[in-house]
Amino acid sequence: MTLVEDEAFYARIEDQLEVTEKRLSAEALGADNPFIAEASRHVIGAGGKRFRPLLVALTSHLGPAPSDERMSLAGAVVELIHVASLYHDDVMDEASIRRGVTSANAAYGNSLAIMVGDWLFAKASSIVTALGTDFVRIQADTFGELVAGQIAETTGPQPGEDRLSHYLDVIAGKTGALIRTSAVFGAMASRAEPGVIEALSRFGMQLGMVFQLCDDLIDITSTSTGKTPGTDLREGVATLPILLLEASEDPEDEPLKELLGHGVDTDAEVERALTMLRASHVIAEAREEIAARAEAARGELAVLPDGPPKRALDRLCDEAINRSN
Repeated sequence: MTLVEDEAFYARIEDQLEVTEKRLSAEALGADNPFIAEASRHVIGAGGKRFRPLLVALTSHLGPAPSDERMSLAGAVVELIHVASLYHDDVMDEASIRRGVTSANAAYGNSLAIMVGDWLFAKASSIVTALGTDFVRIQADTFGELVAGQIAETTGPQPGEDRLSHYLDVIAGKTGALIRTSAVFGAMASRAEPGVIEALSRFGMQLGMVFQLCDDLIDITSTSTGKTPGTDLREGVATLPILLLEASEDPEDEPLKELLGHGVDTDAEVERALTMLRASHVIAEAREEIAARAEAARGELAVLPDGPPKRALDRLCDEAINRSN
């Protein structure tokens, strides 16, 4: 993410992210047990987008008292929570690859992967105490939302519950909550005004929803993401395009509904379903939903002071939309 007029600002952000990266490495390596140190840095060391620490860094310039120390602590907390959740997700999904390396559960077994994930959650909880009780409360609430989202996904919609609303609640908990907290933590670390923090909370939730909706759409529309296309279809996961299809009353959608209703198991069935979905109206409708949420996120930035941080956050809205196109 680069804007020519903001080169100095982005250089500053890169420096801040480097400090956060060093803290993450130090926390992983600092385990008393050598095995925990090795297993905890297994996924941390594989890198990743570090999107959550980026949000912390960007919003840490929106208050009157920016602090690299507080920013790096907050950035490490949100990334450790994210990585810990990945360890647990990979066990539940029986994944074999994470960030281009063997997943922790494949490398060490399910039980150890879960316990290392728990250790990372505990480490995040320890670090956040240095930031104060307000941060501790938000971190605990966010953790609760992550777990509730995962439970809701696992148990599925309750009788009579709208499937689309359930799906949106799941991704709000599993993805939106931590991205929201990342945006809030950076602002809090710089002692931003309450109105700014509240706007960033709403911004972060919408942006988090956009990113997950994009990922779910890319699983259908793209063949060059490094992820096997149609993974969600194979696993029977109903994402936004599928739910929009289910709600459609267009008779022309019946053949695709029938195909998906029987389940797609073979490679040929998956490929046929993907081809039909890519030609369906639900792809455009899903993109409209993504664009609407990105614009809603952008609208929350109006209260922010003009300057590089606001422009950077605005640019994230554009990038979020472009990911699905």
